[in-house]
Amino acid sequence: MLSIGMGNFIIALAKVIDIVLTVYMWIIVARALISWVNPDPYNKIVIFLYRVTEPVLRPIRRIIPRHNLPIDFAPLVVLLAIIFLQYFLVQTMIQAARGF
Repeated sequence: MLSIGMGNFIIALAKVIDIVLTVYMWIIVARALISWVNPDPYNKIVIFLYRVTEPVLRPIRRIIPRHNLPIDFAPLVVLLAIIFLQYFLVQTMIQAARGF
């Protein structure tokens, strides 16, 4: 009985992680889209997007310098990492939970 409950808990946790990753993916997409225009830096939505995404994007920008390129590849790297986590981590958790 305990193992069934543990399996359900892990599946629920995996689904919550999947939802959080999906929401963060859309936040990254929104951040990338607003970077194409000249957004008002005092807009609360713009401030939120920068505060939520910059701690993740900044270290990637240090690893992958732009070298005067007009394209910032950091959001793409984050999106690929999120997709990897969704397909590997979440799916592994669900498969492991079904083994309980």
